[in-house]
Amino acid sequence: MPPYVAVSFLVRVLLSWIVVALAFVVTVRLVPGIQVQGGVTAYLLVAAVFGLVNGILGPILRLLTLPISVLTLGLFLLVLNALLLALSAWLVPALTIDGFWSAFIGAILIGLVSWVLTTFLAGPIERALGGSQS
Repeated sequence: MPPYVAVSFLVRVLLSWIVVALAFVVTVRLVPGIQVQGGVTAYLLVAAVFGLVNGILGPILRLLTLPISVLTLGLFLLVLNALLLALSAWLVPALTIDGFWSAFIGAILIGLVSWVLTTFLAGPIERALGGSQS
């Protein structure tokens, strides 16, 4: 593998990790039922665990719940994202979520903020560093 491919991959991973951590910062400020105890390190840990849970279990659970997702026209995926966020809170003591609705709203907000930050910040940074050819 050429070295520029490895650097490009590393840049993408680091940028997505920072984007998710920033999405958690925004979510904690806007959703009263979600808290992260600690500073920057806690947010980075929460983002890393959430990314791993979402990246490993997410595709498996999406495949297993495909029939109900089709029946609900995809709305069940919002519930699934809330459950993955709650699982992350169970795994990381620094993240506390007060209930299902906090997790539900938080998962939606994390997704939206991550999308906005990726679109307007991470994408241009990656292109400026030569990480993407598109």
